[in-house]
Amino acid sequence: MVYFTNAFARQLTAPILALGLLAGCQAKREAVDLLVTNATVYTVDSTFAKAESFAVKDGKFVAVGSATDLKAKYEAKQEVDAGGKFIYPGFYDAHCHFYRYALALPSADLVGTTSWKEVIQRLQENRRKYPQAAWLTGRGWDQNDWSSKQFPTKDTLDQLFPDVPVFLIRVDGHAALVNQKALDLACVTASTPISGGTITRDARGRLTGLLVDNATRLVSSKIADPTPAEATPLLMQAQQNCLAVGLTSLADAGLDRADIDYMAALQQQGQLRLRLNVMINPTAANRAFYLKNGPILTDQLTVSSFKVYADGALGSRGACLVQPYADRPKETGFLLSTEKEYRALAKELAASKFQMNTHAIGDSANRIILNIYGEALQGQKDRRWRIEHAQVVTPADMPKFGQFGIVPSVQPTHATSDMYWAGERLGAARVKTAYAYAELLRQYGQLALGSDFPVEDINPLFGFHSAVARQDAKNYPAPGFQMENAISRPDALRGMTTWAAHAGFEEKRKGQIKPGMLADFVVLDTDLLTAPKEQLRGAKVLQTWIGGQSVFSRK
Repeated sequence: MVYFTNAFARQLTAPILALGLLAGCQAKREAVDLLVTNATVYTVDSTFAKAESFAVKDGKFVAVGSATDLKAKYEAKQEVDAGGKFIYPGFYDAHCHFYRYALALPSADLVGTTSWKEVIQRLQENRRKYPQAAWLTGRGWDQNDWSSKQFPTKDTLDQLFPDVPVFLIRVDGHAALVNQKALDLACVTASTPISGGTITRDARGRLTGLLVDNATRLVSSKIADPTPAEATPLLMQAQQNCLAVGLTSLADAGLDRADIDYMAALQQQGQLRLRLNVMINPTAANRAFYLKNGPILTDQLTVSSFKVYADGALGSRGACLVQPYADRPKETGFLLSTEKEYRALAKELAASKFQMNTHAIGDSANRIILNIYGEALQGQKDRRWRIEHAQVVTPADMPKFGQFGIVPSVQPTHATSDMYWAGERLGAARVKTAYAYAELLRQYGQLALGSDFPVEDINPLFGFHSAVARQDAKNYPAPGFQMENAISRPDALRGMTTWAAHAGFEEKRKGQIKPGMLADFVVLDTDLLTAPKEQLRGAKVLQTWIGGQSVFSRK
């Protein structure tokens, strides 16, 4: 029999106990679904902290910190080494038209055309591609990009496409060119009455085919929407396009109940993974249903606002201005409804739980809607009613965003798309009060950033670049367009993540990488906070994750 001294026994049992404790600690590590390490993680939390690792369980972030600490605490079903890449909260487009973008994918892409001749060429190519289509449609033309800068007429369309109706929506979505076949189908003549829009005539009183604002609906209402069997693959393709640029949440600005229900069903079936915040068209039928049944607030779908149009767009001179257009001294644009109607709607929504989100571009439209908001809200500063675009705002009206608690929902690429001709419309003095994002940020304290796609490109990094550099894709102008209205890179990232979520009362669920938040994130090859501005538009999304699950990976 061998006997040990007490001292020797203590020396022997100490390491055994240590090993036992270590094994016990390892055995007690908490199970998680995903552990991401070796990354530069921009959390976009209240301190704008950075980290290198995070853990996900049941679709939510559960911990953020160092890889050493998280590996010691958690045992993951899946561990991902990010290879030193850069991770951000999933990008959120605060104002777009996803559903309509999807349905328009078969339409001719007219963005970037440099002449009416090029428009015609693309239409002919599209017709050859879809010869059986009942309508020939296209979107994205902008006469300001052509050497003549004159609005086109229907003459060539009538000659080339006499038997198929043609509907070509302008880049801003507020004007359309149609041919005679389309006018005939819609029973539009020179004597057709219209309010809140224009049926353009030439000097001899003949229709030119150009329709502005409400007049476009006379024809577009005759175009049948695709059946569900036709629409579903288009929505799936549109979703894939969004995921490829890092979008995980979208605010779809203006849909009817049937469209909302259709996309909700796709979400429930697991086909539509994107998180949607849908603004409702304020028709009588939609208001009757939603005001009775209340908002929808789930992780996948938010329906808590109505989308209202106050005026048209600056490019087609439909924006409602206080003073006449600099290049059309007899025109001021127009409201799409009466002030009385806007006031009644605001009163109705103020008595509900819904937001009122109003498209207002001209300084007169912004003034009218801001004042109506102030009257209806009566000091309720956290209702988060929104002005969509807030494009031209007088210095006297700027403080009302902060005074009434109105969210500025803006699209930075509008500034860099319009900068070539906005001064012609507004004049040198008034253009200084347009696209004033830094001042809007000072007034409200936040900006919700979007793209308005398909008016602009779907890539949110284009908006990030425009917001901070105030330049176009060619980095023009070198000093930036009205750089006093640029915003910082951290604020631009907040605007497309947590501030976009705030604008829809979703900031407690999304927009940040921190415990308790939905685990939506994107992996990029570029540090958006430090990279040269010339590299921002070219940054590549490598992976997109929603709820801790990979939904896109670049090959």
